[in-house]
Amino acid sequence: MGDLDGRVAIVTGSGSGLGRSMAVKLAERGADVIVNYSRSAEGAEETADMARAHGAQMSVVQADVSDPEGAAKLVEAAQARGRLDILMNNAGTTKMARDHSDLDALTKDDFLHLYAVNVVGPYLMLQAAKSLMVNTYESTGRASVVLNTSSIAGIKGVGSSVAYAASKGALNTMTLSLARALAPAIRVNAICPGFIGTRWFKDTMDEAAFDQMIAGVEKRTPLGVASTADDIAESALFFVSDAARHVTGETLLVDAGLHLV
Repeated sequence: MGDLDGRVAIVTGSGSGLGRSMAVKLAERGADVIVNYSRSAEGAEETADMARAHGAQMSVVQADVSDPEGAAKLVEAAQARGRLDILMNNAGTTKMARDHSDLDALTKDDFLHLYAVNVVGPYLMLQAAKSLMVNTYESTGRASVVLNTSSIAGIKGVGSSVAYAASKGALNTMTLSLARALAPAIRVNAICPGFIGTRWFKDTMDEAAFDQMIAGVEKRTPLGVASTADDIAESALFFVSDAARHVTGETLLVDAGLHLV
C-alpha cells in the first residue's frame, strides 16, 4: 500500500509469531523496521529477510527490553535513522499455571519476571524513545505511535497464569495513563488478542494436541475461527496508520468474539 513510506518502526519481540507478522506487514506498507529479539537470532534474521523482500531497510538488534540498557540500545538503532514514528511493544512472556486456584504455582520471582518484561519493558522502551518520537512529531506534524500488545487476559482475568493476566491488566492501565500524558505528540493504544495459533502454544504440546486446541477454539468463538498472527497483525496495523490518527488511549479486543463466551 505504501501508506507508511519513509516511517521508521521498532517492533520488540519480533523474531517470531505476532511480532514477526507485524514487522513484515509494516514493511509491506513501506516502513523501515528494527527487528528485536532476546534469544533467537536465527528467527529475527528470518523476520528481517521476509521484510526485506518488500524493499524495507531492516536492522536486527538483540536486546532485553526489561533492561534500561537494552531499551536504549534499540532506540539508538532508530536514532541512527534520524526518526522514530512507530513503537510496537510486543515482547512478552508468561509462566504456565492455568489452575488459578493453585496459589503455590507462582512465586514472587515469577511475578517480578513477568512484570519486568510485560509492564516495565514497554515503559522503559517509551522512556528511551520519548524524545526521538517527540522530535519526529515536531518535524512531521503527525503524532508518533505506540502500540502495546496486551491480551484478553488483562480484560477477563483468564489465561496462562494469574501473574500473566495481572501484568496485562497493568499494561492496559498504563496505556491509558501514557496516552493522556503524552498527547498530542504521541498516540498510545493497545490490542488485546485472544487465542493466536503461534509457537507460544506449539512449543508446549505435540501436533495432535495443538490441532485439538485449534478445533476447540473454533468451536468456542462466536466467529468460529482460530486467529492467526497475521489476523491480529491486520488490526494492529490500523492503529499505526493515519486511519487511526484520532485514536489514542484505546484497548481493542481482537479475539473473534471470545470475550463474549
